[in-house]
Amino acid sequence: MQVYLVGGAVRDELLGLPVRERDWVVIGSTPEELRARGYRPVGKDFPVFLHPETKEEYALARTERKTAPGYKGFEFHASPDVTLEEDLRRRDLTINAMAEDADGNLIDPYHGEEDLYAGLLRHVSPAFAEDPVRILRVARFAAQFGKWGFKVAHATNGLMRSMVANGEVDHLVPERVWSEFARALTTDTPEKFFTVLRGCDALGVLFPEVDREFAQPPGAHGGGELPGPLLALQESVSGSSDPRIRFAVLMLALGRDLSQQQRLDQVQSLCQRLRAPNEYSELAADAVRLEQNVTSDDPEQLLNMMETSGAFRQTGRWPLLLEVYRVAGLIDGTRQQQLGELSRCAAAVNAAQLAEQQLSGPALGAAIRERRLAVLQDAD
Repeated sequence: MQVYLVGGAVRDELLGLPVRERDWVVIGSTPEELRARGYRPVGKDFPVFLHPETKEEYALARTERKTAPGYKGFEFHASPDVTLEEDLRRRDLTINAMAEDADGNLIDPYHGEEDLYAGLLRHVSPAFAEDPVRILRVARFAAQFGKWGFKVAHATNGLMRSMVANGEVDHLVPERVWSEFARALTTDTPEKFFTVLRGCDALGVLFPEVDREFAQPPGAHGGGELPGPLLALQESVSGSSDPRIRFAVLMLALGRDLSQQQRLDQVQSLCQRLRAPNEYSELAADAVRLEQNVTSDDPEQLLNMMETSGAFRQTGRWPLLLEVYRVAGLIDGTRQQQLGELSRCAAAVNAAQLAEQQLSGPALGAAIRERRLAVLQDAD
């Protein structure tokens, strides 16, 4: 039984990046032997075990064979005679197909180190084309390593284009698309996730709302090589590290040639299609719906914005909304603080302050609202 460190941990170690998790591959062993050594099985489709002490994942070396369309149509073969090179060959990119032995020696049969230093995202073998999730992963890695100038190899892009043409992308489930997209939002160059998808013709299939922005005339969104929404996403990186903020900024910038209702419908459609978590979809919808209110000095519009975004319910969405507008450039930090203070003053109005009026139900709610409106009017 031989154990090797594999995948992202080896890649990040070579790049001098922090290694957040370690994955291991086991050569020449069986499930029975690993159980006898105290490893706990967790894999459903293929043998993966948790180390009895570190809880890190150890997978038996395996090969795989395509049996049906999509990313679930695979048959796995794990046995003691599967070699390390065979296991590494089934991986997506050469930079993820490296291993390290117990002595720290690099095993690199597919020249991943060379591609790593050349900044190339290159597929390991033609088997790459069997799994459409790999298109998403390449786009995400392009975003993750974009600040170092990583590019997709021409041959790999060609393979991805053929996969899209063959309909493989149509088999991707919404949860997997969202998962890779959400991870891309946390990177330093999230816009590259979309440019890579467009480069292989997958953007129109997966994100048609973003793809249509490339058809807008030059300068329609402020110029530049990227369409306006991707420029806004790019610029949001310096304003916030929160992926929810970055997502809302992107959604806010989409469809500037459309009516507000059309823009809102578009955002809600995208979120529903990708099954975006509520904390993302609700914030993005509020950002579009209340955009005109945030720059208004009308107390009624300001109160409506606060009520709609949950400023008086402690949902946490209100401060995030103000942050979205600041990062998007609609308000500055001073305005953000001013609106935050106004909402705190209005929120201080409660039923106890109106106890002498002996109101209840809708009448009490209306009285609280009227008092909050007066607070905002006095502040003006």
